[in-house]
Amino acid sequence: MTERRPAAAFLDHVAVDRDEAAAIPVQIARRLRDLILAGGLARGARLPSTRRLAAILAVSRTTATAAVDILAAEGFVEARHGSGTYVAAQLPADRLARAASPPGRAQPGPALSRRGEVLAAGSWIASAGHLFTPGLPALDAFPMGDWRRALVRAQRLHGRGLLHQTDRRGWPPLRAAIAAYVGPARGVVCTPDQVVILASARQAVSLAGNLLADPGDSVWVEDPGYPDAHAALRAAGLVPVPVPVDGAGMDVAEGQRLAPAARLAAVTPSHQYPLGAIMSLERRVALLDWARSAGAVIVEDDYDGEFRYGGRPITALYGLDGGDRVLYVGSFSKAMFPSLRLAYLVAPPGLAAAVAEARRAAHAEPPALTQAALAEFVAGEAFTAHIRRMRLLYRARQDALVAAVRRHLDGVLTVAPSEAGMHLVGHLHPDFDDRAVAAAAGRDGMGLTALSRFAVGSRRRNGLVMGYAAHDSALLEDGVRRLARIIDALGSGPEYPS
Repeated sequence: MTERRPAAAFLDHVAVDRDEAAAIPVQIARRLRDLILAGGLARGARLPSTRRLAAILAVSRTTATAAVDILAAEGFVEARHGSGTYVAAQLPADRLARAASPPGRAQPGPALSRRGEVLAAGSWIASAGHLFTPGLPALDAFPMGDWRRALVRAQRLHGRGLLHQTDRRGWPPLRAAIAAYVGPARGVVCTPDQVVILASARQAVSLAGNLLADPGDSVWVEDPGYPDAHAALRAAGLVPVPVPVDGAGMDVAEGQRLAPAARLAAVTPSHQYPLGAIMSLERRVALLDWARSAGAVIVEDDYDGEFRYGGRPITALYGLDGGDRVLYVGSFSKAMFPSLRLAYLVAPPGLAAAVAEARRAAHAEPPALTQAALAEFVAGEAFTAHIRRMRLLYRARQDALVAAVRRHLDGVLTVAPSEAGMHLVGHLHPDFDDRAVAAAAGRDGMGLTALSRFAVGSRRRNGLVMGYAAHDSALLEDGVRRLARIIDALGSGPEYPS
């Protein structure tokens, strides 16, 4: 009787990657083990000889023998004297449950809590680097030389002191530099002790939600608004109340009607995200009056306040309030570069210590070297010079995007210039669905976001959120042409220039 052998085709699944960190015998053993568990090699099946295995995989016989020895030690194969090596009839007990599941089916794990489901939900925000990705700065124009010199200065000045954990509120020179900057630039008059260094604006919203409200409390959020902030509040157990936004910003009167006893209000008053509205002075005063009367706190996210292209600089809510009911949040991700991962929160004097303790308890401290280098960058002339250059550059790129849309998508996508920010909202003709357009553009490598996705309540606006800061005029022109072809391919809309 001829002895049955496994089909040689199974070895197609046993590839060696010489760039992988794991040793080659370990790789071979792991791939054979996976094949056994998936049923590709049945229990009792005979393995090729080590000589044949070595020849097929182009490795030495010593390497092939070592791989088989690993499997034997784990109990997956067994040698039969004078006959060869076979898949074990009884596999290791701790592998049986996994082996019994159909291939590709995930094993059940611990159930997520309601907060866990919020935290684990994937973001639909476009990936950084794609054309039209909102919020991405002009990395091609970032002064790498100035940043490199700031890193060197920080290392030279502080040496091994950078290896220690810094003050719980953050690197003291950076807090001092931020306090010196936001006073004249944004009307946020504060001391360095009121500044707490964080990793992101979302972390600031999360800390505010956990410190100043209890699970089940209501919090005003802008509708439409930034989904990461909403997710942070829901993860804190709070109930976001969508308050509509119009050309004057958040409708405070409607917020008072919907949830007069809300504990927090999360707003972007200087450049509402995503619509771009600037909150009127009347509504700013009304919002502050409500916060005082309700004992509520306002979280002011000034995410791109550096980039204003016309008119007088707008004083932050914090400046109008005097710092009693407002937490002011700023970030360097858009002013500098996204991977910097540094933001800050300016708290009322009596709250800064609690914010710092809450950050220490729940989040890792940003690296001291990065903080120290940023302190050198901000305290010197490099930061303000960079911001001045970017204002001119971003205004020119915004003009290029508006002109391109009007040339190629007139009547289909309506955009208007904005006095601030790094993105524009294009309002789509009602014959087109913004999510379908964004999805089709995404397949073509674009990072457009459907405006309807920012809706918190039932009202959904039909449009596209288009970042322009990261790309020059030629790329923006080409991108708009491609977008016009994509929309044309979707069909059913008015005629427009090609």
